[in-house]
Amino acid sequence: MTGHLVDPTSKHTTDRFVPQEQRPPGLTEPMHPQPDHGEYSYRGSGRLEGRRALVTGGDSGIGRAVAIAFAREGADVAIGYLPEEDEDARETARWVDDAGRTPVLVPGDLRDEDFCRELVDLAHAGLGGLDLLVLNAAHQRERGGIDEIPTADFERVMRVNLFAAVFLARAAVPRMDAGSSIITTTSIQGFHPSSALVDYAMTKAALVAFTRALAEELGPRGIRVNAVAPGPVWTPLIPATGWPDHLPEFGKDTPLGRAGQPAELAGAYVYLASEEASYVSGAILPVTGGKPL
Repeated sequence: MTGHLVDPTSKHTTDRFVPQEQRPPGLTEPMHPQPDHGEYSYRGSGRLEGRRALVTGGDSGIGRAVAIAFAREGADVAIGYLPEEDEDARETARWVDDAGRTPVLVPGDLRDEDFCRELVDLAHAGLGGLDLLVLNAAHQRERGGIDEIPTADFERVMRVNLFAAVFLARAAVPRMDAGSSIITTTSIQGFHPSSALVDYAMTKAALVAFTRALAEELGPRGIRVNAVAPGPVWTPLIPATGWPDHLPEFGKDTPLGRAGQPAELAGAYVYLASEEASYVSGAILPVTGGKPL
């Protein structure tokens, strides 16, 4: 490091991840090394003061990093998560509370259309309104081939990653005023799909179209819609994907030579949610370690 400059190739660990595996949805505590969500590094400056955000998948990974950053920027945060992720969700809520903001925990399954509506209702009630919606939760599993995709799990990927985005937006938009913002989490997989993640990649490509179409629809109402497209990021989703032997090479194929940490995504979401992005809508912001979309 020279002066205030930080070398991005070595800012976080460049060690190879050891093979490890979890059952979906994956939890933070068993991961080695532990992800960095910005707990001890993110510094807010009031960019989201008084805002009210709902973050799906806010219990861990990118969602936790976003929740922490939003809270430190002045937003109250509702967190949607699966009941089996309760320990992770409570840890995220602790950091939101530590920032002096209100956390609202709402466990449930996004595959259920009724729960999606209830999640928006409870977030709106618990926060006293809703003006930020982060559609972040996702499910992925490694696929051996098109002839090996279990129908039940294919449907899970579609409902969690894609159906829920429609269900949640449909419930939230009527409650959102001009100046509100919706941010989806797509992926580099939506642009450069891997055959081993074919159904996940399909949903992420669809979310790009969803983001751009919704931005066109809601622009006249003063609601901006954008997306962040992560590259390889070290979250519980990765050891729960079912590819432990691939982990030593995870992220090594990026120009920066390593996987990203959730904390490195948070600033992108804060920017898109803030007034600094008031003329940004329909954008897909890549945070990929240098991999082009």
